[in-house]
Amino acid sequence: MTVPVPSRPATQHAVRATYQVAGMSCGHCRAAVIEELGALTGVGEVDVELSTGHVTVLSDRPLARGAVAAALEEAGCTLL
Repeated sequence: MTVPVPSRPATQHAVRATYQVAGMSCGHCRAAVIEELGALTGVGEVDVELSTGHVTVLSDRPLARGAVAAALEEAGCTLL
């Protein structure tokens, strides 16, 4: 499910990064991941695939791995 982050449209020159995430098992998890990653500066879109554990983020610049890990931890998940 791809969810655009409100008021932060992706730019033409967006960076797409896919992360493997553990601990996502339901719609609540999906919503928490989208909310926390969407709050990172520059993020325009977040796509969560619960069945595979993949989270794809579209942003206007590369994201620091530590920032992604911290956001996922806040959502109750773990960046692998």
